[in-house]
Amino acid sequence: MADIASLYRADDGRYNSMTYNRVGRSGLKFPAISLGFWHNFGSKDNYDTMKAICRTAFDHGITQFDLANNYGSVYGSAESNLGRILKEDFAPYRDELVITTKAGYDMWEGPYGDHGSRKYLMASIDQSLKRLGLDYVDIFYHHRMDTETPLEETMTALADIVRSGKALYAGVSNYDKEYTEKAVKILSELHCPFIVNQRRYSILDRTIEEDGVKNYCNEAGIGIIAFCPLEQGLLTGKYLHGIPSDSRMGRDPRFLTKNDLTETRLTQISRLNDLAQERGQTLAQMSLSWILKDGEVCSALIGASRPEQITENISAINRTDFTDDELARIDAITAGC
Repeated sequence: MADIASLYRADDGRYNSMTYNRVGRSGLKFPAISLGFWHNFGSKDNYDTMKAICRTAFDHGITQFDLANNYGSVYGSAESNLGRILKEDFAPYRDELVITTKAGYDMWEGPYGDHGSRKYLMASIDQSLKRLGLDYVDIFYHHRMDTETPLEETMTALADIVRSGKALYAGVSNYDKEYTEKAVKILSELHCPFIVNQRRYSILDRTIEEDGVKNYCNEAGIGIIAFCPLEQGLLTGKYLHGIPSDSRMGRDPRFLTKNDLTETRLTQISRLNDLAQERGQTLAQMSLSWILKDGEVCSALIGASRPEQITENISAINRTDFTDDELARIDAITAGC
């Protein structure tokens, strides 16, 4: 990572290797590839590796680090680890970073540590800032829809968190079209800068196209950032010849199990890998390029277990063009996903 003396040198080159996309109609831009902390940054992971991943990401223009309050094998540990890394390595670069976090899933025991109540969100932002060692985050998300809490209560809490200066922008995650429309209306009336919906999206999971939220967000000026663009490793090619012992499926099957790797899925992945090779890309690179192909997704969130994965995957931003034949082949391969 460049030293502080070279921070603003024109020839530093850090930002020349990355594309930055406007988030909806806001003034904020996301790097086309962002770093997610869902896995590999918890209490059981190697701290030096975490630091190396963050340094490599930043040195290649990845300026957004995405977290949630309950990320980490021990809830909160991903935020605590990033807080330590920020203090040790990134303090001089705070204004060059977009740090985001979320609350909405279970975080602590009892009736007040989950969902979307004002009490939960207000407590969560304070706890997250303490773990991160920051005065504010750039975006604070409500992590999931909560049908039992009035949406007005949840959105008003987000707006008040922004007004307090503890977050610069508000966002939502896992919101469908109906809830996103309602959130836009409420937060617009509250004059709160609501700029982004974070949704799962990949070649193998196109729910945001099917439920209409992708089109709606683009029409409404709300950015979309895609999580799980590589389907937790299925779209990296690592499972083409079995299940590696050090893979997510092999060592931590809480979110990706052997049942997810059916014969049909394996055939699809193999055929997609063949197409990627024809394009001169890895399967992971092509999958990320596909996410960014139409300019309607402002960033793809990737995880990493080692720095080399960062350098491999960021090259996807240079090949976001697809021929009509390639797109048709991808659609045919993934039909029925």
